[in-house]
Amino acid sequence: MTKSLTITRPDDWHLHLRDGAMLRAILPETARHFARAIIMPNLMPPVVTGAQALAYRDRILAALPAGMSFEPLMTLYLTEDSNTEDIAAAHANGLIKAVKLYPAGATTNSASGVSDFSKVFGILEKMAEIGLPLCVHGEVTDHNIDIFDREAIFIDRVLEPIRSSIPELRIIMEHITTSDGVDYVRENEANLAATITTHHLIINRNHILVGGIKPHYYCLPVAKREEHRLALRIAATSGDNRFFLGTDSAPHVDTLKENACGCAGCFTASNTMALLAHVFEEDQSLNHLEAFASQNGPAFYGMPLNNDTITLTKSDTPTNFPSKIYAGEEKVTVFDPGFPVYWSVT
Repeated sequence: MTKSLTITRPDDWHLHLRDGAMLRAILPETARHFARAIIMPNLMPPVVTGAQALAYRDRILAALPAGMSFEPLMTLYLTEDSNTEDIAAAHANGLIKAVKLYPAGATTNSASGVSDFSKVFGILEKMAEIGLPLCVHGEVTDHNIDIFDREAIFIDRVLEPIRSSIPELRIIMEHITTSDGVDYVRENEANLAATITTHHLIINRNHILVGGIKPHYYCLPVAKREEHRLALRIAATSGDNRFFLGTDSAPHVDTLKENACGCAGCFTASNTMALLAHVFEEDQSLNHLEAFASQNGPAFYGMPLNNDTITLTKSDTPTNFPSKIYAGEEKVTVFDPGFPVYWSVT
């Protein structure tokens, strides 16, 4: 039985750091294990311009504890009024690594997102020209469409027309949750990849609803049927370089999760690598963990691998993870997989 595994230090290709007290509280949880992360721009107000991205990056670096190394990879929030020249300039000077597309109303702080996709085609064409990737929250938002079908319909209605019109555009389907998303990536050889979260490898919709509503398992995109979770596991553990880790670690204070209209998001930064080691070992694929967590993402983004490493160790006794992180006087619940985990980052 494998007791120790050393891999290239991983990156997180989809991360929410928030701002203010929350940023200061949770940033060390990511920086402890991850060298870099794609930072989501859905603050209030959103990070729309290069100047705003620069200011946000400065706040992140100022919040980094002494002795920790971490590189925030900044993104811009795409709106129908986004400035093409500003986006191109922010990419040219190395400030941003991607632009984020939120369908308006799809998830937390997405009200400023895109409703009419035809209005952003000019920006997408420019991004394809300069080699700037597009990160996509892949769900339609029509109220008459079942929440469990929104990813599959987005692929047909929105993503496929974009890719047919602008095949050179490099697209990351973020936090895919269905076999439809897995199949779509596998059917397309060029300029398309997908991130998969830690929690979607572990929970299905029963975990949220059976035996009472579990607010700390509620996320968007929502977890789907077991058959979809298994499809994600196969994709993540396969070694296929089109799939890589994006935790979508999304902290909310408990008072906003545990109420009549709880916020969507699972906070997994603290224990993601241990949980992934458990999942990959369970699927007899520990040899592919480094590809998923450390290699495939940099390859797609055209970035070098990290120079340093982390070591995961398996113990004979369960690992004790923190159940809460304090952001000021508020608590943030750490994702609980519901089973004992024997791996830890040493």
